[in-house]
Amino acid sequence: MIAIKEIEKVGAYTQLMYRVFAKPDKWSMFFRQYKEELKKQGIESLAIVVIISIFIGAVITIQMIKNMENPLLPNTLIGLATRDILLLEFSSAILCLILAGKVGSNISSEIGTMRITEQIDALDIMGVNSANFLILPKITAFVTIMPFLVLTSMFVGIIGGYGVAVFTDMITVKAYESGIQYSFTPYYITYSIIKSVIFAFIITSVSAFYGYTVSEKGGALEVGKASTDAVVNSSVLILLFDIMLTKLLL
Repeated sequence: MIAIKEIEKVGAYTQLMYRVFAKPDKWSMFFRQYKEELKKQGIESLAIVVIISIFIGAVITIQMIKNMENPLLPNTLIGLATRDILLLEFSSAILCLILAGKVGSNISSEIGTMRITEQIDALDIMGVNSANFLILPKITAFVTIMPFLVLTSMFVGIIGGYGVAVFTDMITVKAYESGIQYSFTPYYITYSIIKSVIFAFIITSVSAFYGYTVSEKGGALEVGKASTDAVVNSSVLILLFDIMLTKLLL
């Protein structure tokens, strides 16, 4: 019975995405909403990305120092490990898990509120493709801004580790710099950006689906449940696709 319900959800999600990716009725309106969503989902998420990344970069560096206290291991491995952890996993998968809570819940609750207040019904009555009108700008905006957020996270995270070298005597600046420069693989950045774009699509589309399909009779309680379901299911899908993409791309 549970499997049937999940299959029905997949079918409903596919039908919704078919409506979402139709040609917009007015491109001028689409680009106006697109710019607004860039600000709402991207620029307003920049602060939390910077704060989390700088502290995570510092924490990873400290943990690497504590776990590599061995005279047989060169100190350059600390910078190398910090860099690769940030590039390969944190700045793509873990960052997207964090943003699923912020961006995903916001999208789901916004669209869900429009559903229970019958604003979506009003758009449909006027002949507007409400799915395309409301959801497409959100998906395209977050997918296009996500690589910028990932690159920012990488840079700031490395700076966080650099701060440990500068302000403490746990590792020298020279050793840390040598580590982050040693055996650098540019493809790691490409790999991380590819993952983040797919994860951004998952976050926005799944969250929009749960918000769009909220029952009108459920009220605010139903919107809250949809927001929770959106974050949980987005996170599970991100982890699942993280495994698949790592196997395919590396």
